[in-house]
Amino acid sequence: MAHSFLLEAGNWTIQGYLLKRHEQPIIVRGQTAVVWKGENWFTISTQLVLDNNTEPEIQYKYRGHLDSNEKYYTYILKHSVLGNIEGEGWIGQQSIIQCYWVVGATRRHTGFDHYYRLNENTYHLSSAILAGHHLGNTMEATLKRQI
Repeated sequence: MAHSFLLEAGNWTIQGYLLKRHEQPIIVRGQTAVVWKGENWFTISTQLVLDNNTEPEIQYKYRGHLDSNEKYYTYILKHSVLGNIEGEGWIGQQSIIQCYWVVGATRRHTGFDHYYRLNENTYHLSSAILAGHHLGNTMEATLKRQI
């Protein structure tokens, strides 16, 4: 099964929910763009808006490299809230899974993203940020490719 997210250039919309401990779910909307530059180098730019009017807009920009077998990638990321991040990802048959860690944080922050392919133009995203050994927040969203 070929992936269209990440492995192909394109624009995607994001819609879902951000969950924080002891709070009501927050509606999240956004867009992401995947661009390929040269052989095996990609960038991903994402902008998320939270509908609770108290959280700032979240922006992040990846720069990554895909291995020659198209099964593993590494990346660096500038995140508007967390700062500098490093991570890696694996490309499976039906999903793409990546983990990351915040560089230079005073408190250990890590996280993961799981993109599950529903069809060529739709993915389900499950994401979590951990602060130490505890969940800081999670996000569930649907990504739809703009054609």
